[in-house]
Amino acid sequence: MNNISQTKYIDREKSWLTFNARVLQEAADESVPLLDRLRFLGIFSNNLDEFFRVRYAAIRRMRFENIDDEKILGGITADKLLKEITEIVIEHQSESLRILSEIEQKLEKENIYILNEKQISREQGNFIRDFFIQKVSPAVVTIMLNNLDSFPLLKDTSGYLAVKLVMNTSSEALNNNVNEEDKIRYAVVEIPSTINRFVVLPSNSEKQYIILLDDVIRLNLNYIFNIFDYKSMSAHMIKITRDAQLEFDSDLSKSFIEKVSDSVKERRVGEPVRFVYDQAIEDDTLAFFLNRMEIDSSDSIIPGGRYHNRRDYMSFPNLGRYDLLYKQNLPLSIPGLDLEGSILEKIKQKDYLLNAPYQSFSYIIKFLREAALDPKVVSIKITLYRLAKNSQIVSSLINAAKNGKKVTVQIELQARFDEASNISYAEQMQTEGIDLIFGMKGLKVHSKICVIERVEEKKVKRYGFISTGNFNENSARIYTDITLFTANTSILKDVSKVFDFFEINYKIHRYKHLFVSPHYTRSKFVKLIDREIVSAQLGKKAFIKLKMNSLSDFKMIDKLYEASNAGVKIKLIIRGICCLIPGVKGMSENIEAISIVDNYLEHSRLYIFGNQGNPEVYISSADFMTRNIDARVEVTCPIYDKNIKEELIETFEIGWRANVKARLHSEDLKNKYRKRGDEKPYRAQLEMYNYYRNMLEVTTSKL
Repeated sequence: MNNISQTKYIDREKSWLTFNARVLQEAADESVPLLDRLRFLGIFSNNLDEFFRVRYAAIRRMRFENIDDEKILGGITADKLLKEITEIVIEHQSESLRILSEIEQKLEKENIYILNEKQISREQGNFIRDFFIQKVSPAVVTIMLNNLDSFPLLKDTSGYLAVKLVMNTSSEALNNNVNEEDKIRYAVVEIPSTINRFVVLPSNSEKQYIILLDDVIRLNLNYIFNIFDYKSMSAHMIKITRDAQLEFDSDLSKSFIEKVSDSVKERRVGEPVRFVYDQAIEDDTLAFFLNRMEIDSSDSIIPGGRYHNRRDYMSFPNLGRYDLLYKQNLPLSIPGLDLEGSILEKIKQKDYLLNAPYQSFSYIIKFLREAALDPKVVSIKITLYRLAKNSQIVSSLINAAKNGKKVTVQIELQARFDEASNISYAEQMQTEGIDLIFGMKGLKVHSKICVIERVEEKKVKRYGFISTGNFNENSARIYTDITLFTANTSILKDVSKVFDFFEINYKIHRYKHLFVSPHYTRSKFVKLIDREIVSAQLGKKAFIKLKMNSLSDFKMIDKLYEASNAGVKIKLIIRGICCLIPGVKGMSENIEAISIVDNYLEHSRLYIFGNQGNPEVYISSADFMTRNIDARVEVTCPIYDKNIKEELIETFEIGWRANVKARLHSEDLKNKYRKRGDEKPYRAQLEMYNYYRNMLEVTTSKL
């Protein structure tokens, strides 16, 4: 047990960076299949991009605003925090390069070779030359920089080659003090994002070869710059990250869709917040770009390796080598719920739970498709946050509208980095006659709810589902999320009130069953924690078990500290940010906290309270973050079905027993793996799949 800590909270940004270091640990883990290790490197890089675009950018803005940053940031100035973040990121980047080198060496032992432009054979060179001329050259954008009045806008979604041309100049010209710009010319070459970053080269042996698109371009730079008389040329990759904050104008003549669309377009000119460069770049070239791009000390300047935008490794080709990937378990059926029959008739009898990706997301699609065709269904209402590229959800809703159903969709246009996609879907649905709701000023709608109305025996009967995750069939393959299907009249009456709030948001509703942010979530959870405190003070068994993505709200943390000091046993499974410090004597000695990072992204929110031996169980779209509790529309739903309640309690315990992919949250941010001792290895995600497979087998055997 730790002694009393000098601070009560872990810095949010450092905690997030520690989470991303856990992702990097997966890339370094030799027990992880090689191609999945590359995928984790890509996830690490993608996470870091978003961190700089959002969190780093927000702190940087704070630095330039006249506010008390130390009070907001918990005792540290914005300037100091920015510097500390940069130091941590440089260390992580260095480690990621070491891991990438190690993976590439191991891939070579598997006869997979990632070549650069200096390692190719003549035959490969001919293929690359033809590939460049036919596919790459038409898509390449090259800009000469010396004579431009202003530096061109570099996109933060693209990588660039910073090119330096040392020109041939006669000795006579040199003696006549030729201009520096005539001696050296600079250019940028944008690496096309429309072409796969990894080019598979032809092979007539068991060996497989890949070259990055960057190096395809490097090999053909002479083709691009052959009109110039140069004696030497060098090219090094650079990457810019920009502030992703949306700024809305006050033009009353514009629709909300137009305002969001314009704001997304403006994002591309956001202030630079990070500049990453190949540390082999020449000093004068680096100085030229930093100066012309007006990159200063308030920006994070990161020396990196030869290749950036490593998020692309998430899409590294599998080359048919499934032996170098995690075995993909097929999603299971929900016991007792048949995809072939009527799902509404089944839900009418009892509640059902879907735990994806262990069980099939197809049940949500089936629910909506059935509702679209059922003559008795008169209306469908649903919230949408992030959608798949070719969304079956949207297709089903359009189908319903074409069948005369009244379809109402609350779509969150400000879902970060999905704005353009959601605008496109919104316009598509609007064209098909679907009623759209765009939320309200200052409140993102993050709840995951759906309710349909069906006329049965001249009365309206409601059916619906409430989830912890997005209605997105693509992410459902890799995100763990829980969805409750129910025909419970009381719960769905509350769900309907949430939709009423979307349309008339100056009226605050009372909910008998749901906890709804921004009005009630905090007070309801505080009340539940207080009840456990009273139980502990009375000498009765008291516990709290919480599974979430992030815990950063200081008031909720203080409440958990209070419960710990009262003797309440608290178990936390928190994948990402954890600002709470567990296991500190006199503050949090009854709190244990772990994080599970594995093949799937742990995304479900599950909250369990002891209630003197009759546990209460809730699923939620909300984490214990201030934005989720106070500044978004979130829904937390109680579980009333006895069997589902037991199932969720058992799944929490499966996660809690993890000793392979579980790390300990701690003040030192070391990401120590939970000690196994004499226990057998227990990988929670595999055990979760086995749990649901066994449940299905038992149910099937009884039929």
